[in-house]
This record gives sequence, C-alpha cells and structure tokens, in this order.
Amino acid sequence: MRVFLDFEASSLSKISYPIEIGWVFEDGTAEGHLIRPAPTWTEWDERAAAIHGIAREQLATEGRPHDDVCRRMVEVLTGHTLYASAPSWDGKWLSVLLRASGFPRHLLRLEDSEEAFVEAATARLGEAATETAIARLVATARATVEAWPPDHRAVGDARREWEIWREILGQG
Repeated sequence: MRVFLDFEASSLSKISYPIEIGWVFEDGTAEGHLIRPAPTWTEWDERAAAIHGIAREQLATEGRPHDDVCRRMVEVLTGHTLYASAPSWDGKWLSVLLRASGFPRHLLRLEDSEEAFVEAATARLGEAATETAIARLVATARATVEAWPPDHRAVGDARREWEIWREILGQG
C-alpha cells in the first residue's frame, strides 16, 4: 500500500533531527507523533520552530521517546511503499531516527511523491497518457491542493501529498 510521509525537524542544518512524523495510508488512515529527542540531539533553530509551531519544551512534555516512535513506525510502515515530497530531507531524518533507535539506517526507504503522482496520472489517462498530458494532470492537481493554506505539521503535510494523489486519480 502507498503511504505518504512527512517529518518536521529541529532545523535544516546537517545536525538536525526529526521532531515530528506523520503518515497517511492510501485509504486515508493517518497517524502522527511528536518525537522526544534522543539525549544527543541538542541542535535547535527558532526560525524552524516559527514555521512548524512546535516548541522545544513541547517535545519534552508531549513527545514520545524517539525509540518508541521509531518502533511504531517500523511496525506499521514496513512492507509498504513510502513517499515523501522532499525525500532527501525526509530520508535524512528517517535515517537519523532509525540509527538512534538501533535500526539499520536503510531499513525503510522513501520514494519521491512525484513518482506516485506520475503513476496515478498514467493510470487515470490510460491510452491518452502522453508525457505532456501526465505533466498537465499532475500540475493541475498540485495547483488545486496547494491553493489550500499549508499546515507545516507532519500529518497535515503528508495529507497534502495524499490529497494531490487522490486529485490526480479523480477521487479528490
């Protein structure tokens, strides 16, 4: 099954770490978790916090331990195709979370959401699936969904990707 996934993070630096994860299965089932940082995760950028609205103190009081979140993620997401809008960034944070929790960093892999979008457009268009028609359908669906205000939270951002995918399929 396809799963759209997103992370929020402490910053966009090389030593950033995940602070929230959210995912949405293709059937619309969603789950999200605030992540209490591992003891060695100390880097923090207030500019990033201003965007996602998650306070560092909130992670200490409301976040689940990073290894608990990771075990849940591995339990629920193993065997599914995982998509992210920014797989290089989200993949970095996925790797950080997996390694800090004692799992191999490539246990779960992310694909680019664009691949799911092109696949959906190709399926919907059938014989009319030219490169131009696919690009037009994906762009139209993206424009429709991206006109909505962004959430900048993990489940909300994962749901946006899922909504684009559904819009492409004609299920939006």
